[in-house]
Amino acid sequence: MTLAEILKDSDYKQSQFMFQIQQFEQKIITKTDKNGKPVPYINCAIRKKEIKLTPEEVVRQLYLDILLNDYHYPADRIELEYNVTFGRETKRADIVIFDKERTTSPYIIVEMKKPKLKDGKEQLKSYCNATGAPIGVWTNGDSISFYHRRDPNYFEDIPSIPKATEKLSDILSERWTINDLIKRDKLVNERKSLKGLVLEMEDEVLANAGVDVFEELFKLIFTKLYDEMESGRNPKRHLEFRNYGDTETELKNKIQTLFDTAKQKWDGVFSPNAKIELTSSHLSICVSSLQDVKLFNSNLDVVDDAFEYLINKSSKGEKGQYFTPRYVIDMCVKMLNPQEYETMIDTAAGSCGFPVHTIFHVWEQIMKDEGLDKSHLFTLEQKPPRCTDYVNDKVFAIDFDEKSVRVARTLNLIAGDGQTNVLHLNTLDWERWDDKTKDEDWLDIYGAGWTKFKKMRADKNSNREFMFDLLMANPPFAGDIKEGNILSKYELGKKPDGKYQTKVGRDILFIERNLDFLKPGGRMAIVLPQGRFNNSSDKQIREYIAGRCRILAVVGLHGNVFKPHTGTKTSVLLVQKWDDKRCPKRDDYPIFFATMQEPSKDNSGEKIYIRKRDCEKYQLTPQYTQGKIKLTDGMVCEPTVDMVCEPTVEYITNPKNLAEYAFDRHEHLIVKHDLFNHEGLTRDGIAEAFAEFAKKEKLSFF
Repeated sequence: MTLAEILKDSDYKQSQFMFQIQQFEQKIITKTDKNGKPVPYINCAIRKKEIKLTPEEVVRQLYLDILLNDYHYPADRIELEYNVTFGRETKRADIVIFDKERTTSPYIIVEMKKPKLKDGKEQLKSYCNATGAPIGVWTNGDSISFYHRRDPNYFEDIPSIPKATEKLSDILSERWTINDLIKRDKLVNERKSLKGLVLEMEDEVLANAGVDVFEELFKLIFTKLYDEMESGRNPKRHLEFRNYGDTETELKNKIQTLFDTAKQKWDGVFSPNAKIELTSSHLSICVSSLQDVKLFNSNLDVVDDAFEYLINKSSKGEKGQYFTPRYVIDMCVKMLNPQEYETMIDTAAGSCGFPVHTIFHVWEQIMKDEGLDKSHLFTLEQKPPRCTDYVNDKVFAIDFDEKSVRVARTLNLIAGDGQTNVLHLNTLDWERWDDKTKDEDWLDIYGAGWTKFKKMRADKNSNREFMFDLLMANPPFAGDIKEGNILSKYELGKKPDGKYQTKVGRDILFIERNLDFLKPGGRMAIVLPQGRFNNSSDKQIREYIAGRCRILAVVGLHGNVFKPHTGTKTSVLLVQKWDDKRCPKRDDYPIFFATMQEPSKDNSGEKIYIRKRDCEKYQLTPQYTQGKIKLTDGMVCEPTVDMVCEPTVEYITNPKNLAEYAFDRHEHLIVKHDLFNHEGLTRDGIAEAFAEFAKKEKLSFF
């Protein structure tokens, strides 16, 4: 009998025990019950008898194997089902390891009866408090957490438990370099997510800390990003965003100093006098939770998950603007194929996903041109001057949400090595920009970027039209613009009879505004509600687009892509403005249509991951409709031919046997989608098919 069969339909998993599984399964004894059904047993090394293998017992026996053989604790220091007394009530702790000197005093308690972290941690804390044990472990076979009980109120994360020959102080005082962080990254080894850790910190300390949760966590993530970058560029440097046995006061002083240094390096995100407001005790808990996490990745999606959660709690969702999943962004970038000499802008930047991934795309071209390899630490290593010059001179972003702008500036400051062109402006209301640009406080933060941005204007005296080569954006959908002074500036603010409407969808105005940002021959990718392509009432919008641009492609995204925030069905529209040289005007031309077949998320918004068997490479066939564009039926952009794509029968969002799954170079699971080929590990998708279409059509950018 296999472990997968025993754990089936339970909340327990086996992914923490990849190296123990095969040997463990060979020890399983199968007996037959009175109904003739097979029942699994195993000889327990501690109780010295055969024990029935329930899902919980499987996890306990697997972790016992680690305690005995990896941590080398002798069996006579271990007891199972240890009685813990709470007044008149007695409960039983799953595994207890006793102190080496005080042989009746619990030293480490392991809890696995509660397979959900929040429940398990509460149970574990109660056991540790009742017995005085200084160390606790919780696991469900998938995730694992290690805690140091400093006092009854505070349990701090630690990277591991001591081996039998070590002391707790050895674990706490061990100095880490960036390479140690890579090898022992909590997100990989403990199967955690940064968003999950943020939720845990909220439950533990932040909810009642009397502080702005977004601001304080932003400060800590900002500081840790700086610490990782400094060590990434000096691999022998010891990381400073760690508690090496410091007192609470010493730790707070150290982190505040590091934060102050980061503020000086990356100016314009926090005010010069900003301080960490968390108490020393609360800060210590948060540092212990974050210190073993590697934030830098090939695409910064680790940080983005946490920021999306934090920003969405306060303001994002109300405006109908949701962070675009990284795989949708990557598809758009691959399809528009930005080049080093081209300028790019995102007019509804959010956390700057489109600009940052455009930067990565161009950086890879530059590094390939200079004969440099893309390393594991691609995002934080020092880049050739061509890379930083590109970020500083060619990439721009705007957003109206101040919190989003600060997040976006942080990510762009990293990419630009301290320079950024992310501006806090209302894209749609450009006539009021002058009010902002005359404000000294605004200029102190955004002045350098504004100076470069002004040079992109088509008319040096007007903020209406610009000369960008590329624009990528996911504008907010929700809410209408009702201000007459804004609507009067837009052709799409009018009714078919020429009179101005009283309200217009925000995304509709973004279509026109975005086209004003592009030079002739410039190209755009924009995420829009599917209804804009289908509704007969939106015929005027489609006519407007077709009059100003060649419609290159429409990609229908799955309805689950933006879940759990919204189930709105969306499509990506790609266009190129008419230009005598780069895109001569035609009445009759083919358009690339494709529909995403893989949902990438389940109905609750949890990501779906790919199995190894899904990674066979094969070329999808690009198909498209051809003929005269028809506007009269109101269906100009309705896909008539989908991509040829194998249907998928099985979706897994919480994999139990990780050996069956594919991982990227950072040991992270790969989201299952059909938008593009992921690092050569998955099959070709829509982006590759569009590239073939673009070459066949001799489009100017392929």
